[in-house]
Amino acid sequence: MVDAFAVLSEPRRPWVDIEVLKVRFREFSSPFHPDRLNSATPEAQAEASSRYAELNSAYNQLREHRERLPLLLQLESGQPPRDIQRIPPGTMDLFVEVGQACRDCDAFLPRLKAAISPMLKLQIMREGLEWTDRLQQLQAKVNETQKAFETELRNMNPIWESAPAVGDPARAAALPLERMEQLYRGLSYVARWTEQLQERILQLAIG
Repeated sequence: MVDAFAVLSEPRRPWVDIEVLKVRFREFSSPFHPDRLNSATPEAQAEASSRYAELNSAYNQLREHRERLPLLLQLESGQPPRDIQRIPPGTMDLFVEVGQACRDCDAFLPRLKAAISPMLKLQIMREGLEWTDRLQQLQAKVNETQKAFETELRNMNPIWESAPAVGDPARAAALPLERMEQLYRGLSYVARWTEQLQERILQLAIG
């Protein structure tokens, strides 16, 4: 397993400042960018290309919650996240609400597409606007949940910074790995809910 944190000399932490990470990636990768190596030997170009790919992969992994958090969990505990399908604590109501809204909207969409007469079309279009408003309000609730999860992740950074050094047997016990795993699952569900809601909002828009 490649340690993306080590590749970019980034401290192991749950929250990463994306803009700072971007600057670091550019600094690290600039000497290996293909445009700088046109006159280099084929061997040097191949080596630089491999290093650039490694840095780019590490950058992409660290900038995404769904990639960074399972990596961090495995680095710190030696095990990948468990039971990703389990509903995170405190999100069951939202899970049920999103699921029901999507099912109800799926039942409405065929009526929207089948409307032919002007009168029926007008009525169905009004219902469609109401559905769009309902889904957008639900998306706002999902966004608030995401912000809360991200704030909690950001607030975990000082715990990582004050924990025993990497390799110290006491390090894992000093870190809130179980809660971070719950946040990872929560953010995975948030991404899934957003995808489901946006897909239906788009279908309502195109009729």
